[in-house]
Amino acid sequence: MVTVAYSSHFEKTIRKILDASLKEHVKAQIVRIVHDPGTGKPMRWCRKNTREVYIPPFRLSYCYDKKNDTLVFPALYHKDEQ
Repeated sequence: MVTVAYSSHFEKTIRKILDASLKEHVKAQIVRIVHDPGTGKPMRWCRKNTREVYIPPFRLSYCYDKKNDTLVFPALYHKDEQ
């Protein structure tokens, strides 16, 4: 079973979202990632070993550690604030 962890920055960003449909979309993507951690786009350079899923207008970043079977969600950020 995959262990899921959220960073404080991620939780703060989720709390700030007022649109209920967007929150539901984010939750659905998290469930999808938990079932299949390889779904997102692999990142390069300074974001190596992380993956991202695009949820307009946000990007959901996550990191999966196969050895420990843990899934960490460090950030949910706006596409223009990369």
